[in-house]
Amino acid sequence: MSSAQPSPAQKLLGDFAPKMVQLTDDVLFGDVWKRGGLSPRDRSLITVAVLAATSRPDQLASHLRLGLDNGLTREELVEALTHIAFYAGWPSGMGGLTQLKAIVEKDEK
Repeated sequence: MSSAQPSPAQKLLGDFAPKMVQLTDDVLFGDVWKRGGLSPRDRSLITVAVLAATSRPDQLASHLRLGLDNGLTREELVEALTHIAFYAGWPSGMGGLTQLKAIVEKDEK
C-alpha cells in the first residue's frame, strides 16, 4: 500500500496498533485476499456472509462496500443477506440488509 494513500486499517488504527495494521495490510489483504482459487468477488460474498452471520457490523459495513467494488450487485447482496436470515438468525439478515440499504442510498446521492 502506498504511503501517500493510507489503507483503511491505517486510517482506523494508525499508530495506535501498528502491528495489527501491518498484519491487516500485508497478510490479510496482501496475501490471503490475493491467493488464487477464489476471485475477489467470491471472497467478498463469503466474507459478507460470515460477518453478517457472526454479527460483526463494523467490519460488515466495509466489506459490503468492498463487495460492491468487487463486482457483487446490490441484488446479489440482498439475496445473500435474506438467505442468511434463515440460517444465522433474523437479526443477522436484517442487520446486514439495513447496513446495505444505508450504503446504497448514500452512494446514490
